[in-house]
Amino acid sequence: MRAAAAAPVRDRADVDVDWRSVATSADRGRIRGWRGAWIAALAQVNPLEIVQDPALFNPDRSMVNPLPPAGPYRCRTYKLGARAGIGPTFTASGWFACRIGTAGGEAVVSLVKLDGSQRPVGTIFADTTSRAIFLGTMELGDETRAMRYGHDANRDMAGLIERIGAQRWRVVLPYPRFESLLDVVELVPAT
Repeated sequence: MRAAAAAPVRDRADVDVDWRSVATSADRGRIRGWRGAWIAALAQVNPLEIVQDPALFNPDRSMVNPLPPAGPYRCRTYKLGARAGIGPTFTASGWFACRIGTAGGEAVVSLVKLDGSQRPVGTIFADTTSRAIFLGTMELGDETRAMRYGHDANRDMAGLIERIGAQRWRVVLPYPRFESLLDVVELVPAT
């Protein structure tokens, strides 16, 4: 398991920074298109694959207070839809260790997937009362340090963070660079 330190998207711990001023133009577009990604992905998925978890896969499910508290989490990724109709339209990973961390008090909130061959690392920005924004990069293989957000479009990640239950959150990544039309990362506190 790797260290829990996250590479922040920005250098300063400024809670008032608007995510739009940090996000690349492409990622602002992906976030604006989140609903289209959900609809397109769900149109490809066999409904039997998602019927057992309607809260997780309902694009309109979000509750107030979207920021998960700092601490250890379990996370798993679902990939929905297939780019250009090539590949599976629904896959689910096993559980992995993740961490929500803070730096500078509550000013910078980070999300880090701690194990696995593909590890999202990035910053969570407050947005509305029912969603936060995640901007980060994908750390791969045996890399020990995340690439800085905005330096490689193929590694950049952008999405929404929503609370969907009392102790349950999801990260919704519309139009990720590879494979799927939508990635949904489920987060629950580690027990």
